[in-house]
Amino acid sequence: MEYLVFGLTLVGLILIVFIREAYLGKKREKEFVRSLYEDYGKEPKRELTSERLKKVGSYYQRHLEPGQVDDITWNDLSMDEVFKQMNHTLSATGEEYLYYTLRNTVKTRQELNSLERLIVYFSEHEEERVKVQLLMNRLGFVGKYSLYDYLDQLDYLGSRSNRKHLVADVLFLPLIGLLFVDVPMALLGMAVLIVYNITTYFGEKKLIDPYIVSFSYIMRLLNTAEAFCKLNISVCEAQTKTLTEQVNALKDVRKGAFWVMWQTTGNPSDVLGVIMDYLRMIFHTDIIVFNRMLACVKEHIAEIDVVIGQLGYVETAIAIGAYRRSMKNGYCVPKLVEKGSLEIQAAYHPLIKEPVKNSIRVERGVLLTGSNASGKSTFLRTVALNAIMAQTIHTCAADTYSGMLYRIYSSMSLKDDLESGESYYMVEIKALKRILDTATSYEGSVLCFVDEVLRGTNTVERIAASTQILKSLAGSNLICFAATHDIEMTRLLEQDYDNYHFEEDVRDGDILFDYRLLPGRATGRNAIKLLEIMGYDANIVQEASRLAGKFMETGQWV
Repeated sequence: MEYLVFGLTLVGLILIVFIREAYLGKKREKEFVRSLYEDYGKEPKRELTSERLKKVGSYYQRHLEPGQVDDITWNDLSMDEVFKQMNHTLSATGEEYLYYTLRNTVKTRQELNSLERLIVYFSEHEEERVKVQLLMNRLGFVGKYSLYDYLDQLDYLGSRSNRKHLVADVLFLPLIGLLFVDVPMALLGMAVLIVYNITTYFGEKKLIDPYIVSFSYIMRLLNTAEAFCKLNISVCEAQTKTLTEQVNALKDVRKGAFWVMWQTTGNPSDVLGVIMDYLRMIFHTDIIVFNRMLACVKEHIAEIDVVIGQLGYVETAIAIGAYRRSMKNGYCVPKLVEKGSLEIQAAYHPLIKEPVKNSIRVERGVLLTGSNASGKSTFLRTVALNAIMAQTIHTCAADTYSGMLYRIYSSMSLKDDLESGESYYMVEIKALKRILDTATSYEGSVLCFVDEVLRGTNTVERIAASTQILKSLAGSNLICFAATHDIEMTRLLEQDYDNYHFEEDVRDGDILFDYRLLPGRATGRNAIKLLEIMGYDANIVQEASRLAGKFMETGQWV
């Protein structure tokens, strides 16, 4: 009788815990849903840690293609910061796919139009958007690592057998029967078996623990895919069909997955979590299920990758819609044409809070001149970033954008390579060579951006070599935007490049910039005026001004 009372009491406590956790879970979910409605389009709240940022490119690394945004261009344009600004995702799957999308300029107009349909749909249908976001939030993350980090390491675990774990569990059956004959002996046997199982559990758990985390994510991934398909969102018919096929192919992976995917809070007040932990330690349920799942997962990595891609694609469309809503300085949907000029109206850099907008229409190369800090580099980055955004997230930081589908490269913020011992000049000429090689081997159009060509060498050789390199970057299938301080090059390249410049105004002992793009070559000599403001000898200032004036008139120094 005492055992019956004890059992009923234990069951009652468990039910109370379940009811309490269910109530608190519903309350948290209700608050989160409200935030999804209210915070749509606001700045992302979740910070991307440096550890996670290192892993966010895992999906991209698995799906490399020629012509995607390479590392040089990505770093030149501070694309990590741009990615952080638009990262409105709620899961590792969506986050990694958004990163991949922002680097994947190799898209067709049809693919971009399909993406646009999803972006617009979820922007206009709040209830469906929130339902999907809620699913992706439940999917969540795998910590600071990527799921692909674990999938790449599965072979290290080898083939794992459940024989010893099952034998230990089966031994509980005769001990339970012994309770009706000899209670003390049965309890003693159970205690010994429990101690043995708990002791051996931690050795096994230490080996597979990181993978249990990843397998838990795989189960959540499949549950999310199944729940998404049940939403029957009309605009996502293609994704729903593909996900249904993959979930059916992966049904064996999910058997008994509850024991692997259950996540405890680590809080001592989480009674249910504590109970689950002890059950796993005593019966090795998570290890048994893990070993069976291991074999299944190894056979179906390709299908798992497809599920990640399909769910990530949908959440990326939602994130882009939120990013558009957050762009207080405006945005446009780009017009991508088969042939024609590159034209941008009122373009700005999205990382600048109060940007100056500029417009340009080009059919050939552009050569920018102007003093330091006048806006040349920012303008190059603005055009380059908008071109990338047009072909990736189908969204531009501009009033209008019209251009072809390009392969996009830059050579702007290079540094000495200390690991290889290469000088800045060597790094620079290699970066430029990759653009030249693409221009000669690629049949489509190339768009490139170069800031201060060959700044790592002397003036005479720099001007001579830079002129020839920029001439080579002025082919029929190539548009090059280049910035330079060398006014000589504006004359040497005027048959191949259109000249634009930025100006500044020196007055009242200060230098002022308006960051407005102007046609023609720079004519100001404010660098010399600054010498005067800083108190340099009048003879130095006058002679410098005379020499500069003569060169501007004749193109010669003497």
